Amino acid sequence: MNEMLSSGIELMLIGMGMVYAFLAMLIVAINVMSQLVRRYFPEMPAKFSDQHVVAGNDKAVIAAITAAVHQYRKKHKLG
Repeated sequence: MNEMLSSGIELMLIGMGMVYAFLAMLIVAINVMSQLVRRYFPEMPAKFSDQHVVAGNDKAVIAAITAAVHQYRKKHKLG
């Protein structure tokens, strides 16, 4: 019985060691790929024309959100 128990513990330790080794390699690989992507594919700066279009739609979005909140409060009697 002791031999089976020690064999089971040994198998468990080897299995967990493999899992931790795989996870460590995975973390290293993800960090290396992240650095490569940042180096060779940097983020492009946003264009000013795109920001102007978004800023023009802000009033319409705010009005739609305000109307939706008002309807929700009216339906659920929240004030």
